[in-house]
Amino acid sequence: MGRELAIDLGTANTLVYRQGEGIVFNEPTVVAMNASTGEVEAMGDEAWQMIGGRSGNVVAMRPLRHGVMTEFDITERMIAVVLRRVGASRIPKPRVLVCIPSDSSEVERRAVEEAVRFAGGRSVVLVEEPLAAAIGAGLPIHEPVGNLIIDVGGGTTEMAVVSMGGVVSGRSIKVGGFDFDAAIQEHIRARFGVAIGEKAAEGLKIAIGSAFPSPRNVAATVVGRELATGAPVEVRVAGDELRTAMAEPVARIVEGARRTLAEAPPELTHDVLETGMFLTGGGGLLRGLDMLLAQECEVPVHLTERPLQTVVVGAGAMLEHLDDYRTAFQLVRRRRLGESRWSRVRLG
Repeated sequence: MGRELAIDLGTANTLVYRQGEGIVFNEPTVVAMNASTGEVEAMGDEAWQMIGGRSGNVVAMRPLRHGVMTEFDITERMIAVVLRRVGASRIPKPRVLVCIPSDSSEVERRAVEEAVRFAGGRSVVLVEEPLAAAIGAGLPIHEPVGNLIIDVGGGTTEMAVVSMGGVVSGRSIKVGGFDFDAAIQEHIRARFGVAIGEKAAEGLKIAIGSAFPSPRNVAATVVGRELATGAPVEVRVAGDELRTAMAEPVARIVEGARRTLAEAPPELTHDVLETGMFLTGGGGLLRGLDMLLAQECEVPVHLTERPLQTVVVGAGAMLEHLDDYRTAFQLVRRRRLGESRWSRVRLG
């Protein structure tokens, strides 16, 4: 059994890849805490069932927001639970590769490293999410051509042009699938005077949500609490309404993609115009987002084969072939030190 682990510590979901085995853990990044003792009662799928409610002294919460730890101690305990669940306690402390947002500050990077070490990791290697996503998508990152990857997560959207083993240009936007859900909740509240929970909003998004007009205007019903009376009530919502409700966060993602493409070196932009951009992440599954990006950015858009797992699969590939990706780790380190991140001469 391989000792090394790769972790995609996402705002919405946490995935773990174990060397030689593949993905061994894939559950929501949710922790159920005992409010009296501070102990972790449950995490992952079990804790997710408690979201939006409270059972005695147990309250469910997300320890990460927009890809950043908001509760260091809780995140540390959650990582410890994850490591136990994947059997890390049965072997000497493993080396752990962790995917982080590309705009993480030095303080945030150190916090991740310390949390993993305290949870039982021997040493920690950090890799930027868009680079891992590009590898997981099967893009030729070592070649002298530009590839644009867009990873729409729960709390952040990472977008980057990757070439010669590293990130050339990109940005991290604090917008993701949770913002789609929040926009739906706000629309239902304003339009119908009804409050719905996070799970109900996500259910509507999955059932009828879209980013691009569809010839079929489907609809769905949702049960919420009427604000005026507090009574449960059922409302019917049209797909066009949800598209309008989510327009603002979707537009921020599209604008970010435009700027990332515009800021890339001209020769790499030309590459992207030919090969297109690659869309991944759970938020990338929003119907029509690929078509909207293709229309607004005027480039082909390809949805990756396994959007929810692309980042951790890429991180796992880096684990399995560390020597091949050592340059990528050095590039991350140089970026942390404020040095130049990329240079390239095109020959021929």
